[in-house]
Amino acid sequence: MTRIQHLIKGNEKFRSLYFPYFEKDLKKSVKIGQKPEVLFIGCSDSRVTPDLMLDTKPGDMFILRNVGNFIPPFKADNDFHGSAAGIEYAVSVLKVRDIIVCGHSHCGACKSLYEEIPNEPSMIHIKKWLELGQKAKEFTLKNIKDPNDMEELYRQTERNSILYQVENLFSYPAVKQRIESGDLRIHGWYYSIETGTLEYYDREEKIYKPLKEIK
Repeated sequence: MTRIQHLIKGNEKFRSLYFPYFEKDLKKSVKIGQKPEVLFIGCSDSRVTPDLMLDTKPGDMFILRNVGNFIPPFKADNDFHGSAAGIEYAVSVLKVRDIIVCGHSHCGACKSLYEEIPNEPSMIHIKKWLELGQKAKEFTLKNIKDPNDMEELYRQTERNSILYQVENLFSYPAVKQRIESGDLRIHGWYYSIETGTLEYYDREEKIYKPLKEIK
């Protein structure tokens, strides 16, 4: 069985076993529109599965995924900005109440920050996009005890990157306005692929803690 055939079989299974549970809600959402309360910004990594990780239903989360769960700073120019458009739509149109920026272990984008990306047409957008992780890389190199411990370097870079991406969110006028008005919250989460656990960043203590301890 080819991979596409496997996906076809998977859809058949979904329609027969799972869709009936969601059919009523989905048909209702077609009439009234989607009303998610959460914007989940995660990595495109195929091992990161938001709906499975959080046991959510269709309509619960507006999901934005890209390489490295990076967030480009706000830039008011006449160009194409896919991630920025997703953020604006969630915040200004859907009026989500919470934004989760979720990084993860063994992130290829964060690891690539320490590798040489060739100056070739086939890599031009990747090379440019990775600039969004440079601040996290620089901070990690300045603060890590043993820069030769590559695994620890990668893990700390992944966690630090989340904080810098959250910082970029504040550059969006709609985000800043709603945070100041008190009706929007931003969360930094870290997902461990090998254990399935989630941590959140405690701004007061400036450390990551198990998600179950979130206030």
